[in-house]
Amino acid sequence: MSNDPRFFAYLKERIGLDVASVGEAIIERAVRQRSQAVQAQTADEYWQHLQRSHDEQQALIEAVIVPETWFFRYPESFATLARLARARLDELNQLRALRILSLPCSTGEEPYSIAMALLDAGLAPHQFKVQGMDVSPLSVERARRGVYGKNSFRGGDLDFRDRHFSEQADGYHIADRVREQVRLQVGNLLDPALLANESAYDFVFCRNLLIYFDQPTQQQVFDVLKGLTHLDGVLFIGPAEGSLLGRHGMRSIGVPQSFAFSRHAEPVKPAPVFTPTPTPVLARSAAPMPMPVKPRPFSTASAQVVPIKALPSDTADLLGQIATLANAGKSAEARAACERYLSNHPPAAQVFYWLGLLSDVAGSALEAQGYYRKALYLEPQHPQALMHLAALLESQGDSAGARRLQARAARSERADSESKR
Repeated sequence: MSNDPRFFAYLKERIGLDVASVGEAIIERAVRQRSQAVQAQTADEYWQHLQRSHDEQQALIEAVIVPETWFFRYPESFATLARLARARLDELNQLRALRILSLPCSTGEEPYSIAMALLDAGLAPHQFKVQGMDVSPLSVERARRGVYGKNSFRGGDLDFRDRHFSEQADGYHIADRVREQVRLQVGNLLDPALLANESAYDFVFCRNLLIYFDQPTQQQVFDVLKGLTHLDGVLFIGPAEGSLLGRHGMRSIGVPQSFAFSRHAEPVKPAPVFTPTPTPVLARSAAPMPMPVKPRPFSTASAQVVPIKALPSDTADLLGQIATLANAGKSAEARAACERYLSNHPPAAQVFYWLGLLSDVAGSALEAQGYYRKALYLEPQHPQALMHLAALLESQGDSAGARRLQARAARSERADSESKR
């Protein structure tokens, strides 16, 4: 029932979702869950129910979209925003408030982080306003409620929680002074009428969204984002999306780890090209290739190749089996193991990396690119995904995008070396 292509096409039309970006298994699982929830016995029965019910349409979208966010994710972005906001206010001679947009805003962690960062930087409440928007009414409602569990607070520096939240029995409640800076609403970035009567924004946060779209939809979304961003404004994106903006005339502002782009930034001096230590390349034939001397992440030197039906249910063992199958040149079996993993476990960067590599070897460059970007969404400094995506972009003529990824890989390797000293 759940592999009916009508559901893939529906999600593509409704929210622009490219099935290759998340994998068929995730969508199939969502359709199965919703079919069971409404007690539909066949694909046609659920399809007809979906067409008639707006609530069910939204429920399916909610089942596919699993928000993964927390406060001050990518902290350098917020530090950079605070510096740029002060400069922007000076340019405007304090004549109006700064306009900031966060979309998709998910359950509110990002727009509230923006407000907290600017308040902590000394901006007065009248000097800025934040607008958050998401396609999911459920997420927007949770954002409006402003109550968060411990999973929304990650990292070592949680001083902001003491300043801006009160701990109560049901969770951490965000302070009214922060809530009042943020306006939240439901909206679809693919809606032609979206924010049609709104002035352009000084700063736009749109992170980890483009990686879910195919190229035509990416172009459509980029055109919308460009129209929403003031000519002198800055667009903040996800760590895996820089090369996408680079191809459309946007330039990094040159602050590492800020993932901030502008239309008028001076070209940044290219970073030294990072030449990674060679890693094993999957064989294009079915002939097994030897395991590498240095095992890939999650692989074990002693792992044995077993039939897919005998794969263990334990998460770590299943990841090890994926690595073993892939390194042995068993591409079809490895891909099936990846799909099995995604059907029964939360998304994992390493699984999407393997899917990217398997697609790369099969000659599906666009599909591989989507999987590598998904891996980097889940783990921004995933070394192999960075290196392989860089190589892929270089082969497509995107040298600037490749250099940016190589520079990130170099910084990651240096940080890893220093942590082991």
